[in-house]
Amino acid sequence: MSDTEHRTGSDTGGTPDLPVTRPVALISGGSRGIGRAVALRLAEEGYDISFCFRGDEQAAALLEKELTALGARAFAARVDVTDAEGVRGWVTRTEEEFGPVAVAVTSAGITRDKPLLMMSDTEWHEVLDTNLDGVYHVCRAVVYPMLKRRAGAIVTLASVSGLLGNAGQTNYAASKAGIVAFSRSLAKEVGRRGVRVNAVAPGLIDTDMSAVLGDGIKEEVAGRTALGRAGLAAEVADAVAYLASPRASYITGAVLPVDGGL
Repeated sequence: MSDTEHRTGSDTGGTPDLPVTRPVALISGGSRGIGRAVALRLAEEGYDISFCFRGDEQAAALLEKELTALGARAFAARVDVTDAEGVRGWVTRTEEEFGPVAVAVTSAGITRDKPLLMMSDTEWHEVLDTNLDGVYHVCRAVVYPMLKRRAGAIVTLASVSGLLGNAGQTNYAASKAGIVAFSRSLAKEVGRRGVRVNAVAPGLIDTDMSAVLGDGIKEEVAGRTALGRAGLAAEVADAVAYLASPRASYITGAVLPVDGGL
């Protein structure tokens, strides 16, 4: 195991002859924000968790400890989701360590907000490469094993920006709208083989990503929501956990806004 990969475990309470097995959830961008909240929520629901992170090893190590405390096995890998080979290696290693991936959640994402006239080519491509290509790389790596088993759930993280548009976010909105179309199309491809694909579209959520907006902008957006406030990462995680679960067994190709009525 490399120095950027970690695996922790706990006594699951089983016996050597009859071990207790937990389903496996794989989460991209899992060390912070919504991805972190999703990892904790799915661990509470009884999943072992494999997540990737790009740079914050301290946050990843802290999350591993929290997941272990919840009784989950945890596997963290430093992976850039723009790297297709790296993503495939992470998925393969996850299945070698923990078993087949039952749920995949694509949460890795970045912003490079700027009016189009001021946006550089690099700022456009960085956002599309991470947010949209990253979803493709993760889903491409997990979907074939799911199809072979005729079971699996994929939940992608889109955004209300991809549904409504947002000034200063042409790159981000385009990437998130692409995720919506990608998810709906993939759902139609794989549904007959027992694999479900849904998207969650958060609005203004109180995370590190939204912190850069400044209080004035956040207050203005919150004022336009029906509930009059920003959401919490845990509230998005609850929606993801529902769509990933058997409770949503007849839901696929859906886009669930978690935006306070924006």
